[in-house]
Amino acid sequence: MVIRQVLLVGNPLLREKSETVTDFGPGLQPTLEDLRNTLTNHQNITGSGRGIAAPQIGYLKRVVRIQAPDFTSFLVNPEIVEKSDELFDVWDSCFSLKGAVFVNIKRHRKIRVDYQDENGEKHSREFADGMSELLQHELDHLDGVLCTDLLTDNKGIAMREEWMKRFRTPGIGM
Repeated sequence: MVIRQVLLVGNPLLREKSETVTDFGPGLQPTLEDLRNTLTNHQNITGSGRGIAAPQIGYLKRVVRIQAPDFTSFLVNPEIVEKSDELFDVWDSCFSLKGAVFVNIKRHRKIRVDYQDENGEKHSREFADGMSELLQHELDHLDGVLCTDLLTDNKGIAMREEWMKRFRTPGIGM
């Protein structure tokens, strides 16, 4: 079982735009397995984390792995096709920040995502609240966008220890 190192903020690969997946054959499997193994390992060690994007482990492909209580899947070539007008505040962090820093940002309350699964089958699904925030976060990675880029107020930043004491909302964020 291969567990990849998660790239940290400052690594230039995190700022690259990922390529569309066109081959759903055996060549895609190692990327999928590495994403699943790396996320599962992180969840087992830290008890946190619901998703990971391929660029975070050095693969510049449009692939995301989600492992959350209400949704577990690979999303290949995901695209947000609808966004609610309603926004909400969320404390967001990232494996690439080692979960040490949280930023208070705005996300769309609901989104609809079109994507393909690991076999190339097309799907469309609506996500709301914490899952909407998670998908927006992971899909941003595919375009080289980090949650810190969305910070608009220098008061909206907290170290993990302070966030745990003051701001943690179960089900939203890490």
